[in-house]
Amino acid sequence: MFCLVLSTAKNRREALRIGRRLVEEGLAGCVTVIPACVSVYRWRGRMERSNEAVMLIKTRKGKLRSLVGRLKEIHSYEVPEVLVLEISGGSGEYLEWLRKETE
Repeated sequence: MFCLVLSTAKNRREALRIGRRLVEEGLAGCVTVIPACVSVYRWRGRMERSNEAVMLIKTRKGKLRSLVGRLKEIHSYEVPEVLVLEISGGSGEYLEWLRKETE
């Protein structure tokens, strides 16, 4: 019923902007921003290294399609990272709060 969406942004400022929009629009109950990480990846045949911020986006499965579409619309990356992990359990009180925030 609930999902954790992992994504990255080019910096803390962008991650906070995206997180705020997703929560304001009711697509996510909470977005936790981890402000500094380094990603190593291949892009268009070249090795890249980027400083980024990580977003842990908590939502309901029923909001997932809308959340992913909106994330792609407001993200600065051509191909933003979107990884979905299903939540199989957790604090009942927290999950109830998350459900209410994403109705």
